[in-house]
Amino acid sequence: MPISFDFYKDVVKDWILQNISNDLYILDIGPGIGTYSDLIRSYGYKMDAVEIWQPYIDQYDLKNKYDNVYNEDILNKTVEFIEQYDFFILGDVLEHLSVENGQNFIKLLQSKNKKYLIAIPYSLEQGEYEGNVYETHLQPDLTPEIMSTRYPELKFLCGNELYGYYINK
Repeated sequence: MPISFDFYKDVVKDWILQNISNDLYILDIGPGIGTYSDLIRSYGYKMDAVEIWQPYIDQYDLKNKYDNVYNEDILNKTVEFIEQYDFFILGDVLEHLSVENGQNFIKLLQSKNKKYLIAIPYSLEQGEYEGNVYETHLQPDLTPEIMSTRYPELKFLCGNELYGYYINK
C-alpha cells in the first residue's frame, strides 16, 4: 500500500535534519503518498522521486511534492540514479524487491559511498493492491534477524517488532 506505518517518523525526521545536509540531493524511491517529502521538504531539501506506478503519481499529487518525479522502475535505471543523487530514501520499498535485487541495490549504494535510509515492515505478507502488482511483497519474511544476515551493510536506527529503520554502517 502507498501508506506506511507512522512509527518513529519524528525520530527519522530529526535524524535526517541532524545527519543529512540540505544541500545534498535526495531521491525518494517509491514515495507512495509522499510521506518523506511531507516530513522534510519544508526544511529546504531538494528532493526527487521515482515511482513505478503512474496512478500514484497522479492520485497523491507527487509532482507538487517533489522537484522531479520519474515514472520508472528503479532497477532499470539504478546506475543513472545512483550517480545523480547523494542520499536515498527507500521507505517501504526493499520488501517489494527480490532478495537478489535488494542485495545488489544495497551493495551498489555501498560501493558508491552513498547515504541512505531504509524503512521496512517486518513479517508482512502483501499482494496486489488496487490493481498494482508492484505492491506485492517479494520478501515477506523480513525480521530484524533476517535483515542483519541478509543485509549486513545496514545499521539498525530504530524500530519495534512491526517496523524498522536502517541506515548505512
